Amino acid sequence: MILVLNGPNLNLLGKREPGVYGRATLDDVRADLEGLAAELGTRVELRQSNHEGQLIDWLHGAAAEGARGVVLNPGGLGHTSVALRDAVAAIELPVVEVHVSNVHAREPFRHRSLTAGACVGVVTGLGVRGYGLAVRYLVESSSAG
Repeated sequence: MILVLNGPNLNLLGKREPGVYGRATLDDVRADLEGLAAELGTRVELRQSNHEGQLIDWLHGAAAEGARGVVLNPGGLGHTSVALRDAVAAIELPVVEVHVSNVHAREPFRHRSLTAGACVGVVTGLGVRGYGLAVRYLVESSSAG
């Protein structure tokens, strides 16, 4: 199983700033990822929280739940949260960070991700397709089993 975690405001994906984030919703992402996971012989579990502590708890429990890897879209917390970065670094599972928009083409404060350095990789600016790329990598990589 690949755990897909989404941070603050991603519950509004498809509605919030569609010119930046597109019109696909998290339900659309879930449907796409479930199809991909079936194709790859695994499953995905998609979760979203606007609360930093909940994301940290999910990261801490991911291995015990049988996750082989984690896809993390930290939202704005990626730019601000040392605690979330430390949670990623604390677990032994590979984590791939995903951003729907190209954070490097946006406001300067978005150019730096605190969480990215603790991840095995980052996919940014490819819209919701980035989730599928991250899932595929985690399933196919030797580090994910």
